[in-house]
Amino acid sequence: MLQAYRKRFNEEQFSAERYRELLSRLEERTRSPIEFRVCETPCFFPKELLESLVETGRKLIHQLIDSPEYMRRSEETIPPKYRVPNDNPQPNFAQVDFGLARDAAGDLVPKLVELQAFPSIYGYQEILSEEYARVYGLGEELEWRFGGLDSAGYWDVLRRTIVGDHAPENVVLIEVEPEQQKTRPDFNVYADRLGVRTVDIAKLRKEGNRLFYEREKGSGGPVWVPIERIYNRAIVDEIERKGIVPGFDYRDELNVEWAGQPNWYFRVSKFSLPYLQDASVPKAVFLDDWLAGRREGLPEDRERLLLKPLYSFAGKGIQFAPTDADLAAIAEDERRLYLLQERVSFAPVIETPWGPTQAEIRVMYCWPEDASEMIAMTSLVRLGRGLMMGVDHNRNQEWVGGSSALFPRRES
Repeated sequence: MLQAYRKRFNEEQFSAERYRELLSRLEERTRSPIEFRVCETPCFFPKELLESLVETGRKLIHQLIDSPEYMRRSEETIPPKYRVPNDNPQPNFAQVDFGLARDAAGDLVPKLVELQAFPSIYGYQEILSEEYARVYGLGEELEWRFGGLDSAGYWDVLRRTIVGDHAPENVVLIEVEPEQQKTRPDFNVYADRLGVRTVDIAKLRKEGNRLFYEREKGSGGPVWVPIERIYNRAIVDEIERKGIVPGFDYRDELNVEWAGQPNWYFRVSKFSLPYLQDASVPKAVFLDDWLAGRREGLPEDRERLLLKPLYSFAGKGIQFAPTDADLAAIAEDERRLYLLQERVSFAPVIETPWGPTQAEIRVMYCWPEDASEMIAMTSLVRLGRGLMMGVDHNRNQEWVGGSSALFPRRES
């Protein structure tokens, strides 16, 4: 991709010393160790390719949220104990992940991996892209924010989406055991740029229909501060897996706004894949439908299939080439919670000293309440050479891991 940029980077701009400087700068600016693998290189993509991914992602999200029938069906995916009253009319955040595959003619085409109406690491990703450009001396002809956003515009959209009209001290980012999360560098960026505190979901206090968080104030002891808006980063899968007891009941009628209302996590998710219609979307069916013979053109060759749980964490539970025994082992009343999906072979398009490497590109959107349309912000790229693209699955390799997509401000 953009071979002139790639060749110059590999041969002239990269050095081990600069990579060490990159890691040091990231830890300094996020005030935290970076515990996931940072790729040695950014990715250089044509602007028109990224713009096409932005528009495809937007179209897919609208296929879902603009369909009354889909929205009715997606209501059924929300577990009763986690159904929050008073839905937001639109998701505040959306992530759409694409891989690049080759069609029959050998041309590169985008293929959807998955999509999710949940926040991603907007703060950290902005700093990563800035530091790639600064440390490697990539010049000012490359950018990474979409729609002509500059740094001030990027942070203005995040402020409107996360903080809204509230004082930052009354807005909190909630997470499960945040001090143990690998994403805490991202949390620290919001604290520094937006004044938003990170709070453990189990340590919130509920009084009537209000929520409070505890803040130390000198020698006077703790002060309980009212919460008016929540930036939700707590994933229900992790709450369930760890047996966490939140400081409130999701079903409560609370006097609080949500930036990232939890119901959207279920509504736009792997559950959505069978309902999407686009050339970029691999075929997918629910497991119970597949076992009943409704296979929607899926290949019979099991090597070309993936079995995915609808709700999991960090890629856990995805199974390649499932056997009849694997499928039969899933309890009948749980089969609606699994997908069988066409497996797509992604093309290794990034040339590295360790050989050609695959790239998965995430387009990251925000949708503040005062905007009429979702706003494409930036991208996150995962580089890998294994079956799974997540950074946890490429630990012991080099020139893989979390990266970002840079593109020329003007096409040459």
